Amino acid sequence: MSASDADLSGRDPEPIGPSLPGGLLDLLGVAAALLDGEGRIVLWSPQARELFGWSADEALGRYAAKLLVAEENVPLILELFAKVMASGESWAGVFPVRHKDGSTRLVEFRNMRLRDKDGARYALGIAADESVVRGVERDLALSARLVTQSPIGLAVLDTDLRYVLVNPALEHINGIPARLHLGRTVAEVLPFLDAEAIQAAMREVLSTGKPLLEQFTTGRTPADPDAEHAWQVSYYRLDVAGGRVIGVALSIVDVTEQHRADQRAAQARRRLALIARASARIGTTLDLGRTARELADTVVPDLADMTAIDILDAVLQARSAHLTPTGPADFRALAVKAAYPSEAAGAADPVGEISRYAADRLVTRSATTGRPVHIPHVRPGDLARIARDEQAAAALARAGAHSYLAVPLTARGEVLGVLDMVRARNPVPFDADDVLLAEELAARAAVCIDNARWYQTQRDAATALQRHLLPQIPPHAPGLNLASRYQPAGAPGHAGGDWFDVIPLGAGATALVVGDVMGHDINAAATMGQLRTASRTMARLGLEPAEILRQLDQLTEELEETIATCVCVLHEPVSGRCRIALAGHPPPVLHRPDGPAILLDLPPGAPLGAAAHVSLTTAGVDLPAGARLFLYTDGLVEQRAQAIDVGLNALLDQLTGPWLPLDEVCDKLLAVLPGRKGDDDVALLVAEAEPRQGPHEVQQW
Repeated sequence: MSASDADLSGRDPEPIGPSLPGGLLDLLGVAAALLDGEGRIVLWSPQARELFGWSADEALGRYAAKLLVAEENVPLILELFAKVMASGESWAGVFPVRHKDGSTRLVEFRNMRLRDKDGARYALGIAADESVVRGVERDLALSARLVTQSPIGLAVLDTDLRYVLVNPALEHINGIPARLHLGRTVAEVLPFLDAEAIQAAMREVLSTGKPLLEQFTTGRTPADPDAEHAWQVSYYRLDVAGGRVIGVALSIVDVTEQHRADQRAAQARRRLALIARASARIGTTLDLGRTARELADTVVPDLADMTAIDILDAVLQARSAHLTPTGPADFRALAVKAAYPSEAAGAADPVGEISRYAADRLVTRSATTGRPVHIPHVRPGDLARIARDEQAAAALARAGAHSYLAVPLTARGEVLGVLDMVRARNPVPFDADDVLLAEELAARAAVCIDNARWYQTQRDAATALQRHLLPQIPPHAPGLNLASRYQPAGAPGHAGGDWFDVIPLGAGATALVVGDVMGHDINAAATMGQLRTASRTMARLGLEPAEILRQLDQLTEELEETIATCVCVLHEPVSGRCRIALAGHPPPVLHRPDGPAILLDLPPGAPLGAAAHVSLTTAGVDLPAGARLFLYTDGLVEQRAQAIDVGLNALLDQLTGPWLPLDEVCDKLLAVLPGRKGDDDVALLVAEAEPRQGPHEVQQW
């Protein structure tokens, strides 16, 4: 489309008026002279004076050949003059002209014959300095080549922001021929771009004259309507000599590949950051449920809108090396999380429940094959194999679930369960990179889950052992009413080395023992069993409490790296006397009905296994009728970052007040003292003295 076509298509033509100096003709300095039929100068322009040095007064009326041409060139110029005057053909070329200052200059000429109404003939000569003409030609040629052959998209728009020039590169970028650009605005040619922002930038450049360089923009054009492209656009104002603004020029570079590479690099950085967060976040404990929740918190919302972590129930029941199902399988949901409130979260099985998944369900397929199941674009038929039932599938459909990914949780070659994820609000489907990232997260989490499973297996074994070793304390012993409590550290079922024991002896005497083996595992439980058995044997041999503890200390030397504390009490119902020895253990509390509870001031001794020569002493204490003796491990009164004296004082404070039954006292102490936080095992044994019996009244167990 030409400029005139653009005018006819609706644009108003430019108004007629004077041009400001500085245009192309001014740059060329075109001079004009008119010669009569004899070759005399009859008209002389001011530009001619600038070019040749002669004023009009000096030039008018003189023969041009004699004034401007060297003698040796006069015959040639006269021949050319005669030819033009005779034939009327124009002549163009470069001819040496003599300047007034005596120098010779090459001048570009255009000569043509003119006739007046009387038939008189004239010769019009238009001339410009040859060097200036060549320079302009070079500039124009260079500009034309740059515009047409440049790989950079170039355009010029006038002050009304309408295209007046578009190069082939920009035609290719936009996918629109140049003729369909000319005379139109950006909004008219490319309505799918942010035309308002582009035109605002051009107006700013027109107004300020300051270029805007490498402005980044993205969009789609008819050249590639299905893909997002990125460009760097620079805007320059076009001024001619004299300062007149004639429009704005654009240079456009397609940086799509660089943009995509930057996006891939940024995505890779985000993925590495996610893996780093996963390494720090997943597996902070050996609790299966918490580990699964940590995995869910890592996945949502960075990777998925919704996720569920399902573990094969067989994994939790056994340590077989062949747990991978081959058909329908039972799964236990350990964690479910959504990035935002949605009914679709109910499409997953409730946490803690066991559900049987059919063989065609996608979670089951991932578990049976040990490979990811990736459905980038979910179809309606897929939802039935993702959700647990028709209602859940409908909820997923209403939520806009459009992409699905299930990844097996595999550790040490064994499939433990499946991590499955859904995208709904996130418009981008899961891609191959997402599959790799999910596999990496699943692998890390699976190892943590397997460790937790190993730990739980060991903990269950230790708990079973410990519960088997702990005695069933009877409510009565000769001269004593008894109550006891055992509270393991951490979650229910946690194993430790705390123990208590009530040992019947001859003549109605009773030995009371409370001990604490350092550690919270099956080794501590096993050591506790050995020490308990040894203490029962030695107590029945009639040894004093201090001697019993010394024998236990020697036993710990045979056990690797064993340290324990212990309190041993021998009670005689006839005398109401207790003989007590401590081995690094918290002091017992004596509480009489008519007085406050007090800590017994006894030689503390050293823990068993802590010193080569343990100094242990037996002390005597009266236990009058109705008085209570509290034996306990440090878990009842000790708390991290707090002196044990604080807990001991709290124990005494809790015993102040109404005289409660033994079981109620035990429950109260476990509920309010530091031991309620579960940081350590707690063993508590309370003995209340009955009225004294004579020797003949003492009954054996």
